[in-house]
Amino acid sequence: MKLLLVVAVALVDRDGRVLLSRRPDHKELGGLWEFPGGKVEAGETPEAALIRELEEELGVDVKADCLAPLTFASHAYPNLHLLMPLYICRRWSGLPKAQEGQQLRWVRPASMRDFPMPPADEPLVSHLIDWL
Repeated sequence: MKLLLVVAVALVDRDGRVLLSRRPDHKELGGLWEFPGGKVEAGETPEAALIRELEEELGVDVKADCLAPLTFASHAYPNLHLLMPLYICRRWSGLPKAQEGQQLRWVRPASMRDFPMPPADEPLVSHLIDWL
């Protein structure tokens, strides 16, 4: 089974809310809410991939030293196994704006379970609720 490494981040604003992104309907797992991030390309570190993805997806600039690893998800989908480190970030430059047609929502940690998520993202919510 193929192993896919993706990286995600919980952007946390000054009010303690976490940014969630809704996958466009036409994409795989469309309509589900997730933490921003994406695939780690060959030769990239997870932090470099996250910095690149946040610029592409949200138009924000994040420095590597502002990314703190929190936990990870390991989930077997039918055609691949996903490994996804989750980082916390409280400092970035710019206002997050949907650059790829996705919906964005700032959510209180206790309300994150009200947003349907991909199976790999769901277990991460408990860690965020405990941490935040």
